[in-house]
Amino acid sequence: MKKQNNNNNPLELSYYRLTLLSYLKECHPHLASDMDFIKTRADEASEACSNAIKEGSSQAEAEELANLTLFRGLLFSKHDTIVNVLWNEFADIVPQSEAKDYVVRILSQCESLFLQYPISDEFAYSPEYGKLYTELTGFIDLWLEDNEL
Repeated sequence: MKKQNNNNNPLELSYYRLTLLSYLKECHPHLASDMDFIKTRADEASEACSNAIKEGSSQAEAEELANLTLFRGLLFSKHDTIVNVLWNEFADIVPQSEAKDYVVRILSQCESLFLQYPISDEFAYSPEYGKLYTELTGFIDLWLEDNEL
């Protein structure tokens, strides 16, 4: 039986697909199974790199452009933000090894807080990030209390 070539097979992923998939698993786990998104974004990054080289850019410049394309809109992670709050503010309650499990349980409940802010790739460097961090800390404190953790 001939093996079917399936572009969604992780074993057959391009460099950009593997890079994006790895990043999504770590920072945006809810997107890690969206192979259409991964394929589209990786193809865009590959094309951006190729076009930049054709236009005379150096390899480093082309790779930088490809990475900007690959990670566009993904640099700020709600998942990572909550993990950081758990690690920094609740290490005595939530062990670091369990923080990501807690994020899965709490992220959807924090969504209303995130909706109050203009989330973008640069958001973590804005003054509003501190406010969000403080609000998340308070929310998580209450959530942990309500769930007797």
